[in-house]
Amino acid sequence: MIDYRRELNDEQYDVVMEPGGPLLVIAGAGSGKTRTLTYRVTRLIDEGQDPGRILLATFTNKAARSMVGRVQSLLMREVPRLWGGTFHHIAHRILRTNAERVGYDRRFSIIDAEDARQLMNTCLADRKIPSSTNDFPKGNVLTDILSLSVNTEESLESVISGRYPFFICRLGEIEGVLTHYRERKKALNLMDFDDLLFFCRHVLRDHADVLERYSGRFLHVLVDEYQDTNKIQAEIIDLLASGHRNLMVVGDDSQSIYSFRGANFENILRFPDKYPDCRLFKLETNYRSTPEILHLANLCIVQNRRQFHKELRSIRGGGIKPVVVPTRNVYQQAEFVAQRILELSGDGVPLSEIAVLYRAHYHSMELQMELTRRRIPFEIRSGIRFFEQAHVKDVVSYLRIMDNPKDELAWRRILGLYPRIGKATIEKIWKFLVVEVSPLQAIMEDAFLKQIPKGAVPGIEKCREIFHRMDDGSEPPDPREAVEHVLQHGYGDYIRGKYSDWSSREDDLVQLAVYASKFTDLDAMLSELALMSNTGEQEGSEIEDVPSDRVILTSIHQAKGLEWSAVFVLWCCEGMIPLARALNEPDGEEEERRLFYVAVTRAKDRLHLCCPLYDPNRGMGYLPLSPSRFIRELSSVTQCNRENPFDQWLIEEVYQ
Repeated sequence: MIDYRRELNDEQYDVVMEPGGPLLVIAGAGSGKTRTLTYRVTRLIDEGQDPGRILLATFTNKAARSMVGRVQSLLMREVPRLWGGTFHHIAHRILRTNAERVGYDRRFSIIDAEDARQLMNTCLADRKIPSSTNDFPKGNVLTDILSLSVNTEESLESVISGRYPFFICRLGEIEGVLTHYRERKKALNLMDFDDLLFFCRHVLRDHADVLERYSGRFLHVLVDEYQDTNKIQAEIIDLLASGHRNLMVVGDDSQSIYSFRGANFENILRFPDKYPDCRLFKLETNYRSTPEILHLANLCIVQNRRQFHKELRSIRGGGIKPVVVPTRNVYQQAEFVAQRILELSGDGVPLSEIAVLYRAHYHSMELQMELTRRRIPFEIRSGIRFFEQAHVKDVVSYLRIMDNPKDELAWRRILGLYPRIGKATIEKIWKFLVVEVSPLQAIMEDAFLKQIPKGAVPGIEKCREIFHRMDDGSEPPDPREAVEHVLQHGYGDYIRGKYSDWSSREDDLVQLAVYASKFTDLDAMLSELALMSNTGEQEGSEIEDVPSDRVILTSIHQAKGLEWSAVFVLWCCEGMIPLARALNEPDGEEEERRLFYVAVTRAKDRLHLCCPLYDPNRGMGYLPLSPSRFIRELSSVTQCNRENPFDQWLIEEVYQ
């Protein structure tokens, strides 16, 4: 017999033993949310509830498998009939027996993201829209536009005008392509992942007999990470729980950070309005962080107006105070973090227990270079290494040609970016250029255009325009201006049409231009990049005997749910955290503050908030920066509590 009172704290025990009804559990960071969910499911089955009448909805298959496995371990037996899985998995099971209600055959196929992109490209071809044009979204961008519209229930016009305003003039054509895409899916008996949720809600909402069957089946419905649900997911859960109303949702409103994916913060915030008889529980006992780190976390999140107030309490003894680290500039920030990592490693902290967090991927560029120089092993979880990203390599290829016009690999890469220039045409162009004394000069001559297929001429003319802009007559060409010319005179349009995350990639290239300003000529810049990319860890590391032990570099978004002994947060400055662009979004400041809260609550023992005081300002000296408002505003919270030495210490660190 499981002793729930002994194995759970008081907060967790109250949730696990609650008989039923609508329950809202606000689970603070590191408070044992998963343990609480697992033990509640275990208690229900342990007391005789049929596992087939319990539904556990999660956001990842891994989480579902882990929880079901732990339930089985606690009960010491199999629970095969328990419905545990992702929202998409649950929707799929329902639709397999009810697909005909939405015009599909039960044997429908599910297409993944790559299949969806290919089908969308087929629809573009069917509608006679050239795949090579840069003024119309590519297939992958169209699927993202449609997905965002479905999951947020915003109109296509609203999504495009808000996130892809440069395509608003093509709204009618986009609507036509997406309508054709939906028709093709139905004709081919295909559903994408968004269809699973959309049609599941449809079949439950519009067919009373189906709703009665499933809402009567599930006596208990439990939902993990409820703050990350979108409108459709929340409505599916409400429908499935409508029979017995034993619905328990668990989440943390202070960690709602995925609005860009369609997550709806209102779902958790307004749950008590939707269920006036719900009981509210709070898990505030934190098992992860020191009291000092939690004190800072509590102070920063209290500034949000729209929240369920809670105060995390640590079970641990006193530890090291968080440190605000002002540095002269971003390069000194990188030097500080690298040196501190070496010191922590020397003190016995495994590299894998050290993480560096940032708001945007490009914020880690200088640190990646510094760690590479010092041969400190690191793993990037927010993407690939900065200079290995496709869009960065594209732009660098233009610079390589300016520096060495006979660079075949660079020519082949950039030629492939232009419409109607395939492998055969590239081969023909290169055979012409390779025999020229100056390939760059040869491609600029009108006679060259006669050597290539007519369909490729518009692309070549765009390519020539970029090189013409880059070659402003200065000797040697200015690296920063060269990068900016590529971005402003063609490549910017290319990434907007090709990538759904075009704004982040554009930020990367702006940062590349800032990096280029360190150099007086292209050769020096390209040589350093080449040497850095060839610096392998096999040549030796400042960290001895730990080849598989690596520092983690990751965005804050991807760090959610994880923890490390020591955490560094980069660029704690206005415009970076919070990100300036995000402040233009509705409720953007509060979500950015929740991001900051997620960042600081990843740390178990040590927390460093790094704040450069100056930033290179597009080659015009240095731009003064101010500490993030999320640090500065702590003073307004602590003015009434000046006797607290920690608060006073923090303010002095910020303003020293």
